Amino acid sequence: MSFIRDAEIEQVMREYLDPLLGAAGLRKGFIRVVLVSDRSFNAFVADGKRVFVNIGAIMESTTPNQIIGVLAHETGHIAGGHLARMRAEIDKATAIAVIGTILGGAAVIGTARSPQVGSTPIGAVGTLLGGSEMARRSLLAYQRGEEQAADRGGISFLEKTGQSPKGMLETFERMANDSLFSATRIDKYLMSHPLPQERVSALRELAPKSPFFGQKDPPARQAKHDLIRAKLYAFTGDANEIARRYPAYNTTLAARYARAIIDYRFGRPDAAMRSIDSLIAEQPGNPYFWELKGQALLEGGRPSEALAPLRKAVALAPGQALIRTMLGHALVAQDTPASITEAIKELTNATSRDPDNYEGFRYLSQAYARKGDEGNAALAAAREALISGEFADAQRFAKRAMPLLPANSPAYLAARDIAESKPEKTE
Repeated sequence: MSFIRDAEIEQVMREYLDPLLGAAGLRKGFIRVVLVSDRSFNAFVADGKRVFVNIGAIMESTTPNQIIGVLAHETGHIAGGHLARMRAEIDKATAIAVIGTILGGAAVIGTARSPQVGSTPIGAVGTLLGGSEMARRSLLAYQRGEEQAADRGGISFLEKTGQSPKGMLETFERMANDSLFSATRIDKYLMSHPLPQERVSALRELAPKSPFFGQKDPPARQAKHDLIRAKLYAFTGDANEIARRYPAYNTTLAARYARAIIDYRFGRPDAAMRSIDSLIAEQPGNPYFWELKGQALLEGGRPSEALAPLRKAVALAPGQALIRTMLGHALVAQDTPASITEAIKELTNATSRDPDNYEGFRYLSQAYARKGDEGNAALAAAREALISGEFADAQRFAKRAMPLLPANSPAYLAARDIAESKPEKTE
């Protein structure tokens, strides 16, 4: 599973999720959306701190309300404490499977006394399979109940925030239509979620009762949503797909955004700059248009020219660590004593705002190395490796950093913590 980081999309997802968290009595900002680089429709929670959303779920949601409905459902899982209880159910299911296996083993031993050569202990095999089958059905029955509870919780959070559950209903209706053919041929008790038709029936009864059922997304929110969908299609698709989805006669802001990205991605820098400048002229206060201009210039080998638009983007969105990271990258690429000093300042700011920002630590390591500060360069490299899951590399860099840093300084202690840490066990 690979992930995508993008300041604009993450900000929009945060705007969608935070009100739901507040309605659920959960702390805003503590739980964040993680974008999964997968164009299929899916979303899930895994640890109570992150909601994983496939980019396909955003791309297929034509309105904000549809993806907000998905987020409301996932918030229902977190608020309901389903993850902790699921672990207990997994333990229970494991015990059921073990008992079934023990019984199956006893049957095999008994059958082995038979004088018939080549006989197949069918009963024993059935018992072995039955143990795991009982366990699976027990676990999935529990999961179906939790999914239905999350649907009800999601509708409650939508109502508390004055939002319509219609988007949730529309999403499940589409899922039901897509799975109608295959669902008739699948044992519904083996599905990890209730059949879409079952959920649609329940939602058709519950959703219209909301006083906000007819509530529409505000135009400004819909416009932002259209932009991030266009961005995802443009960055993950090819030129032909974008030409079909956003043809030249479509002059909406979202369509022009998509075509500008395609021009930049496929080596048409002059056309890209013209398109981006027209976007900026229409919305000069949009930091993400300035960010795109800086990105196109930086990746086109023009880091000095990228600085002005990236500084403008940072000024418009000072809290966006990923934009600040791109500015730091451009400053490192410029590679002058003054730019390296500024890069360290910007990248230190960015990584303190977003401790999971592995690219920020990568460029910070490069900046310190060019300044000749090998201790902090190694520490930043250790942090990048740790975030990326390269535990051995993280420890190696941390051990390299320790003798190069002032004893008992914050940087030294951070390096020591990494060097002495143990990898987390996955459950």
